[in-house]
Amino acid sequence: MKKNSLKNNRKFYKKKKFKLPLAILIILITARLLLPFIVKNYVNKTLANIPGYYGHVDDIDISLDRGAYTIKDLYLNKVNAKTQVPFLNFPKSDISLEWKSLFKGSIVSEIIMYNPQVTYILEDQETTVNGEQAELDDWTTAITDLVPLEINHFEVHKGKVGIAQITTEPSLDLYMDNVEFYAENLRNVVENSNKLPSPISGSGVSIGNGNFNINGTINLIKTVPDLDIDFELTNASVTSINDFTRHYGGIDFEYGNIDVYGEIAIADSYLKGYIKPMLKDSKLIGKDDGILSTIWEGFVGLFKFILKNKNTKTLATKVPLEGDLSNVNAGIFPTIINIFENGWVKAFKTEIDKEIRFNDAKQNTKND
Repeated sequence: MKKNSLKNNRKFYKKKKFKLPLAILIILITARLLLPFIVKNYVNKTLANIPGYYGHVDDIDISLDRGAYTIKDLYLNKVNAKTQVPFLNFPKSDISLEWKSLFKGSIVSEIIMYNPQVTYILEDQETTVNGEQAELDDWTTAITDLVPLEINHFEVHKGKVGIAQITTEPSLDLYMDNVEFYAENLRNVVENSNKLPSPISGSGVSIGNGNFNINGTINLIKTVPDLDIDFELTNASVTSINDFTRHYGGIDFEYGNIDVYGEIAIADSYLKGYIKPMLKDSKLIGKDDGILSTIWEGFVGLFKFILKNKNTKTLATKVPLEGDLSNVNAGIFPTIINIFENGWVKAFKTEIDKEIRFNDAKQNTKND
């Protein structure tokens, strides 16, 4: 009797009815353990096949419970680059299913990037491989292919964007630090009759500790996106761009601030907008300048003094921009007239003018 009982109570996994479920469970567990390595190899293979670039990913974390994976330490740079500064350096990028859109019947993704850096070294990007220049579409398409679903929500936290030229003396460097950026409804999941269904907003700290802000709406569903945005850069120290002004204009500043305001609308590849730069309380000629630099800066400073608004102490102009994206024209004559208008007629407001609308660009496409 005891013998029969032991026989009947043999280990459950030896029973036929448990063998198939147990085998499936083992396969699933094995697949789950191997999945990060499979995805990592796929990502690294994709990066390695970008013409003219090389890239690598250190690690991939998979979170099946929330339909997400995290790419860690992705970098991308040009082959034969003159520097070792990565063009793209993404320490952590979280890519996941956007659950709230799933409940609306759309399967889309959201991306949240932490501390990403994009550094455009002019000399690096000008390098060629076998005599051919790498195309922008080559790496953007490859990076987009790393996301299995269309992107509907996008965030950036503590990012940095920079552009530099290292062969000049001194080297030239522009950057935006502490970048925060948000974009919603990029695939128009929340049905919106508005021609620009996706709101965007962003902020950052520029070279010279200026405060940068951008707001607007876009339509990314089109091949060439339509958009209506405004932006402002305020209280940036003008001395921070002395390397640029000395290199390109032979002048530098002892002190002062610069503000930049602008609006841009694009409809069907036609752009209409303006940029309004304003120098505030600035002074040319540094103490360490040589005699020739001092004479030149004094000459420029005289015109600056004549054209500066005496009440607001600003030297400003407004540069109109208009035209097809392949041939945008900056109005030179209006730009010059606007310098005199600010200095002698009426000071420009230190704010966005709120005069450009999406329909302004749209109307021009109808007239063409």
